[in-house]
Amino acid sequence: MAVFLLACSGNKDIITPEIKPLMEAVYASGFVVSGQEYQLFSQVDGNLIQILVKEGEDVKKGQPLLVIESNQQNARYALSRQSYEMARNNYSDNSPVLRELKTAIESSRIRYQYDSLNFSRYSNLLKANATSRAEFDRIKLIYENSMNDYALQSSRYEKIKNDLFLTMQNAESQWKVAQEESGHYELRSEVDGIVFKILKEKGELVRRSEPVAIIGNGNNFYLKLTVDELDVQRLIVGQDVAVKIDAYPQKLFKGRVNKVYPLVDTRQQSLRVDATLEETLPGRFSGLAVEANIIIRQKEKTIVVPKSVLLPGDSVRIKTKDGEKKVKIVRGIETLDEVEIVEGLDPTAQLLVKNY
Repeated sequence: MAVFLLACSGNKDIITPEIKPLMEAVYASGFVVSGQEYQLFSQVDGNLIQILVKEGEDVKKGQPLLVIESNQQNARYALSRQSYEMARNNYSDNSPVLRELKTAIESSRIRYQYDSLNFSRYSNLLKANATSRAEFDRIKLIYENSMNDYALQSSRYEKIKNDLFLTMQNAESQWKVAQEESGHYELRSEVDGIVFKILKEKGELVRRSEPVAIIGNGNNFYLKLTVDELDVQRLIVGQDVAVKIDAYPQKLFKGRVNKVYPLVDTRQQSLRVDATLEETLPGRFSGLAVEANIIIRQKEKTIVVPKSVLLPGDSVRIKTKDGEKKVKIVRGIETLDEVEIVEGLDPTAQLLVKNY
């Protein structure tokens, strides 16, 4: 320990170090936020025609909350449904298109059957030399044309039926898409929770991707804190947090750091830190303002002096029976006003407060 003898001049206040607990902490401010809190967005343009819940009301996952109506989407849904019904009717066995094709097939089948019998008869006549070769060839050509026409009509029927089936499937898909889009008019909760705020009034116009409500977990809250970027290196997950909530001024809450975000806000020169609350809040309110101390380190019993007695070079002046001395010290935990003395002082030392 380096000791410097100094002359004493004038009257000075004298204090002695205190033995007491000391805590070093990082200051943070922020808000109470509910777990799973999110903004509910509209997926369509339209008018808010129904509000099915009240602010502060508990809701279940999948429960309808708001109903939005859009004439444009309703028209799209009606058109897709009409197209599907038309395509389904065209594919049914009693549709005019398929009935016409079946009639053509039946006519070609009867003609083919008749020409087949006639061809068989002329084949026998030719064998018996009862008809000419030219007449036989003419009957054979008629028979072959009838057979080809029957095959063509049958093939045409299958092709058109397949085309109608594909058309019906496409129309059904479009209708289902329209049904799903229509479902967006009824906005539902994505979590079991509470309605914190409804952002629109009944009858108001709502734009696609515009928030209409704020939903969250009413039984689970955490702290969204902001810390100065100068304290970034001092923060780690798991540190205890002492929390003061403005709405409950008589109570000190406990928390714990559970996430330190790696991105610094360059505009605010700050860092976001999330902390869990280890105690239940008296009420279910999201957005409450908080001030917090993130505890870096603390001791239950240590030598503490005011920072006002420290001199440049980490030294203090003390009074001895031989006069004044300048004593080097080693700092430990620091707060805004106090500092722990690790080495250089004993609890009985008389510190001179007045600076030269």
